[in-house]
Amino acid sequence: MTRYYTYLIIIFISSLLGNVYCQVSKNYVDSIFEKRGEQYFSFDNNNQIDLSYVSKLISIDHKSNENMIYAYANKAEFINFLSLEIKYNLINDDIKIPVSNFSKSSWNYYPTYQEYESMMQAFADSFPNICKLHNLGTLNSGHKILAVQISDNVGIPENEPSFLYTSSMHGNELTGYVLMLRLIDDLLNGYSNGLYQDVINEIDIWINPLANPDGAYAAGDQSVSGATRNNANWVDLNRNYPDPQDGQHPDGNAWQEETLIFMNLADSIPFSMSCNFHTGAEVFNYPWDTWSNLTADDSWWQELGAMYADTVHQYSNAGYFNYLNNGVTNGWDWYEVDGGRQDFMNYFKLCRESTIELSNTKIPNPTTLPGFWNDNKSSLINYIKQSLYGLRGIITDSITGQPLKARVEIFGHDYDSSHVYSNLPVGNYHRYIDQGNYLFNFSCSGYQSKSVDVAINNSSTTILDVQLIPNSYVGIIQPISQKKLINEFDILGRKGSLNNIKVKIFKDGSTKKIININQN
Repeated sequence: MTRYYTYLIIIFISSLLGNVYCQVSKNYVDSIFEKRGEQYFSFDNNNQIDLSYVSKLISIDHKSNENMIYAYANKAEFINFLSLEIKYNLINDDIKIPVSNFSKSSWNYYPTYQEYESMMQAFADSFPNICKLHNLGTLNSGHKILAVQISDNVGIPENEPSFLYTSSMHGNELTGYVLMLRLIDDLLNGYSNGLYQDVINEIDIWINPLANPDGAYAAGDQSVSGATRNNANWVDLNRNYPDPQDGQHPDGNAWQEETLIFMNLADSIPFSMSCNFHTGAEVFNYPWDTWSNLTADDSWWQELGAMYADTVHQYSNAGYFNYLNNGVTNGWDWYEVDGGRQDFMNYFKLCRESTIELSNTKIPNPTTLPGFWNDNKSSLINYIKQSLYGLRGIITDSITGQPLKARVEIFGHDYDSSHVYSNLPVGNYHRYIDQGNYLFNFSCSGYQSKSVDVAINNSSTTILDVQLIPNSYVGIIQPISQKKLINEFDILGRKGSLNNIKVKIFKDGSTKKIININQN
């Protein structure tokens, strides 16, 4: 009996302690999220931690090495993380930007939000023939997702690739924000003197400098001090996209305003290449992020990443942009990301998008921004030019000449959405591929498929226009040699005759007189 009562007492005390622990934990979580809806923290990586599972609960920021993980979490995510009983350290991530003397001509400052809007409008107003401002969408906060389109015939569909640069979907990663503004300015001013005429005349360029204005100006529109990673709803936008492996809502959140805006943009503009700028490391990151599968074009991605990194190394001091494999990494090899925009664009929109981390410091001292520009300028321009290379052309109806939306696929090579389509209303297609010989197949519903052997060289353009034959014309234009012969006789009606003049009868009812000339 005594043992029984002792057992009940133990259960009671354990239950009481558990309730106390839960209350303490709740009070603790409430306290650390009282003023800020996200927390930055680190934890040791050991063999007992399944990072693939952890990455589905929180937003891993980066790995400084194999032993230390840095991550962000909102309140709900942090509670889930605590259930894993992993030791962690909170990190103060309240960023304060020092006040400094700056010159707009030197680009050594972060603009206020109002200055940002004014600058984007001024670009379009100053260069109306080659620049158009697009308000992709206005957020509930009143902040706008803005992009400029730069082209020699801006706003008119042409036989040229559409290319997208976008930056700072994490609001506290702002190196790319200023670099993109400066790139716009450099392209527009460089067009008149002939410096960038080839780029702007041949490519439809889109640049969005700030993809998360609510996060960047979370503490007010006058300064990026106090910027947050997440948006106004404390959602990580780079975990909020449909995922090839984890479905439509891998983070458990509804698609955010910002996410829907960029998904709509990708639906309306058939971008063939794009790049998304982040900070927190210095590396070129290529797909996939969500799984260990290599893309069909892994060798092309490695060449592309090395091109960007190697060009940076030519213009920068030693030690910059050499993280991981000399500045290049496969996403999964670094750490898993589910619901990232990179994989969304590659898998669902068939657009070759990469992620470039520009600086170890998320919001560098503004006085250092000109240095980052000098380090990356040539790479930024050269990367845009890569959209011209590979195989390209126009696909049309062979009878009417009307452009077609056709599938372009490489036999024995393509998988996991590595194929592309030609784009209406022009019918142009762009297929990026590492050098080699490939068998391309062009297909469209209602048309005969066509296969063509093509040799591809790196850093060069191969043009192949393709005309597809409608199925309705198969019987009319089919060559005689492909028809089924059912009878053959000479002019006297004799079968097996040695007479040089013969008549052939085919299954479709057509006839053909054949004259064999004796050469002896």
